[in-house]
Amino acid sequence: MNFLDRNEFNFSPSAKVLEAIKNFDPSKLCFYTRIYDEGKKSIVSVFLSELYGVDEKQVLLGYGGEDILKNAVHYFLSEADGNKKMLVPEYSWWYYNSIADEVDGTTFKYPLYETETTFKYDLEEIVKKTNEIHPKILLLASPNNPTGNGLLPNEVDRLMEQIPSDVIVLIDEAYASFVSVDNSYIAKLVNKHSNLIISRTLSKFYGLPGLRIGFGFIGKNQEKFLKYANKYLGYNRFSEEVAIAALQSDDHYRNIAKQMQEGCQLYAKELGALPGFKVYDSVANFILIKYPIELKPALQKAMADQDYKIKFMNEPGIDTHLRITLGRPEQNKVVCETIKKIALSK
Repeated sequence: MNFLDRNEFNFSPSAKVLEAIKNFDPSKLCFYTRIYDEGKKSIVSVFLSELYGVDEKQVLLGYGGEDILKNAVHYFLSEADGNKKMLVPEYSWWYYNSIADEVDGTTFKYPLYETETTFKYDLEEIVKKTNEIHPKILLLASPNNPTGNGLLPNEVDRLMEQIPSDVIVLIDEAYASFVSVDNSYIAKLVNKHSNLIISRTLSKFYGLPGLRIGFGFIGKNQEKFLKYANKYLGYNRFSEEVAIAALQSDDHYRNIAKQMQEGCQLYAKELGALPGFKVYDSVANFILIKYPIELKPALQKAMADQDYKIKFMNEPGIDTHLRITLGRPEQNKVVCETIKKIALSK
């Protein structure tokens, strides 16, 4: 089965990752991450601190990006002030609502606007809604799943200057490495805004969802949350070494990201001209495509016959859309040809 519905990784890990797995010393598993005795979380947090130019105390680690998001939402929506409101994008990952529900949080939505080739955030609208609702957490996703649009660092900075300083701004940047080669903006933002949390992961760009390593960065003076989120005895020693190997393999993963963009171009060329189809720009490892809804049963059957799975969206407003994970060239070709065959036979 070819899974192109989960935004997983259909390519090979880097040579450094394979080497780290092959040469891992199992005796290291007999001990906790003793670096915590020095007041540091992990060899990974130290590595990320140096890589991103952020103080190690402001580096977050988690069991995947979902762990960082969940910790932040649970902690801040459970504070003593009783503010359990969270503001999220209109079309976004269902998990945001779910983790707010777990602590009896109330989720409000701000709109995303469709343009000729993509969706976009309206910063003025977000600022207005944030000031009206005054949520405990404003969640931004950049790039956003499933729409594929993102925010520029100067837009984030401008937004934060216009909202109350007691609103925690939580940015899910799970897919950001596909866009941002220069990460220097992260240190600037978290050093300027104490109410900012940026969450990233090794699951998407680095193609290691099975490793379950997430990382992030937080503004200063958030010691209580850090005590809540940090693991006293450290992290997984095997995962730590594989994670560092992945982070040292940027060229390998940049090349794969280039192949994914070529996949985007293939979908735009092959499907964009079909009647009733619209292919949206994407800066992530997936692409969103609008299609004639009457084709859904035939497309589902055709994909199943090919042993392929793609995501048929069912959320209001985008329930006539497909989200397709960008796979290897041969996988993208099969999906394109299968959709074209169904579309042109009607």
